[in-house]
Amino acid sequence: MEITWYGHSCFRLTERNFVTVVTDPFDNKVVGYEPLKLKAEIVTVSHDASGHNYSDAVKGSTHVLTGPGEFEIGGVFITAVQTDNGKKSKDKVRNTVYVFDYDGITVAHLGDLQQIPTQSEIELLGTVNVLLIPVGGGNSLNAAKAAEVVSMLEPNLVVPMHYDTPDSKIKLDDLNKFIKEMGLSKQDAQPSLKVTRSSLPSETHVVVLDYQKG
Repeated sequence: MEITWYGHSCFRLTERNFVTVVTDPFDNKVVGYEPLKLKAEIVTVSHDASGHNYSDAVKGSTHVLTGPGEFEIGGVFITAVQTDNGKKSKDKVRNTVYVFDYDGITVAHLGDLQQIPTQSEIELLGTVNVLLIPVGGGNSLNAAKAAEVVSMLEPNLVVPMHYDTPDSKIKLDDLNKFIKEMGLSKQDAQPSLKVTRSSLPSETHVVVLDYQKG
């Protein structure tokens, strides 16, 4: 399968003979980046905010998922787990985490997760091969919390998202904070991530993606 990042929390997941998924499409007037011009059958929305719910930017979608549940669409099994992010207050966003199972390769998109997940939430997510995780703070995990979540989930691959870039309009932390928290040196970015079962590393590996123009 191939995973492509378009900035902020928006990814496209594609695999031959399976439906295409776009996660958290954004309104570029709010978050920056290029306007999205994507096609997909499935759109997932982690929470109701214009940086994450702009499903009109995705053409051809037949399913827009906005909350918890279990779904099977076009051969992809999707587990959606709601996180309330601690005590309910106007500052806390009700967030949905999505785990996509493409014939045994699982990809988890954490949305705007703000707090360390509970043990019960982690169990609901199951085994995670590829973790798409916010690392830039703001209304989501900061670098230290993100590194802690990585150690709890023990994914094969980690792809950071939701951090400061030259095209982002939202004030977020720099990616290097997370890279240092993970005990790594500067990582070279690549245009997309291609994953097969045989290519999954045995130990957790961080992959930095270049955001593409949608």
